[in-house]
Amino acid sequence: MTILCQPADVPADLISTLGTSVRSVEDLGAALRALTEDPTENLIVVGPAVETGQALEFSARLRLERPAIGVILIREHVDVTVLTDAIRAGVREVVAAGDNDALSAACDHSRALSGHVHGHDEAEPTHHGKVVTVFSAKGGCGKTTVAINLAAALAASETYRVCVVDLDLSFGDVAISVQLDPVRTISDALPMAGHLDTTGAASLVTSYRPGLDMLLAPVTPGDAEKIPASLIGELLAVLRGMYDFVVVDTPAQFSEHVLTAMDVSDHHVLLTTPDTPAMKNLRITLDMLDLLSYSRGIRSVVVNRSDSKVGLSAGDVERVVRSTIEGHVPSSRNVPVSINKGTPIVIATPTHPVSQAITRFARERLLSQSEPVRHRPFARRGAGRR
Repeated sequence: MTILCQPADVPADLISTLGTSVRSVEDLGAALRALTEDPTENLIVVGPAVETGQALEFSARLRLERPAIGVILIREHVDVTVLTDAIRAGVREVVAAGDNDALSAACDHSRALSGHVHGHDEAEPTHHGKVVTVFSAKGGCGKTTVAINLAAALAASETYRVCVVDLDLSFGDVAISVQLDPVRTISDALPMAGHLDTTGAASLVTSYRPGLDMLLAPVTPGDAEKIPASLIGELLAVLRGMYDFVVVDTPAQFSEHVLTAMDVSDHHVLLTTPDTPAMKNLRITLDMLDLLSYSRGIRSVVVNRSDSKVGLSAGDVERVVRSTIEGHVPSSRNVPVSINKGTPIVIATPTHPVSQAITRFARERLLSQSEPVRHRPFARRGAGRR
């Protein structure tokens, strides 16, 4: 059931948007009493007649006392100030009055998030999902495509909960690759820095399909520079408690944000293609990871477009990078077709050779392997990781 707090007469179309099980109350005090009477309630919609300050105070209180409950705020006017204050107070969504489609979507998203939070609260306190960072020091290797399809392969059985984190903060392509509208992004976590919790993290993710969520990169120019590496560490720490796998897509360069992700990762997927520049960059990457004391036991080298007719065999690649190749993903024109359609090829065509290669890698290297020994990385100046 949904609780609707709206002192004035409730429009019929608002009731129909919220569904058949709606309990209307006239003030926030009555909403609290309704929550006390029914502990299974997980959604409160606060109408535009409720004063904003009171609504935010109410939401902040619920965030501490009952974090699984979602609060959706309907306002006559939605601006940056309202959105910022709402995020700080733990409001899940702010919807413009009269936009019933947005309200319906917000309710569905909030119920899904409540399921995540409720499941997390009931989980064993030792639940520790795996963070998998996909990295390539050269652009154009298909890193985002591999990261998304790897996450889709892990979530395919619906046994595991998986989240993709787009850490390419300036030029992230996860959202456009799966045709998601980036309403919520990593930059929305800024007001929660230092006190991020499960409820806050759940409000940031965008659901793609059952068991597979996305935390998208900022879309506003300049937002990337505002995000500190410490916030990325905080986000990943919370997300790994909510999901079985967190797959991190990275930019094609080492940065404090990338190193923060690698510090907390249980596995590094290092991507290359069978061409000299990409392999040279991979060799430098491997040397860098060794220098920083990352365990070799948590890394896998994957060759994308491995069957390209470029005069280099798999043996040639291994000799150049001086490392065993753990995954070979063939090339196919169906891959860009799947990207243009917004559906990962692992989902669109599970029997395709590309899908099978990625699924096999996920099964052999991430699902069936025992937990490797993770050595503490070498301390880096200014990293804030002690």
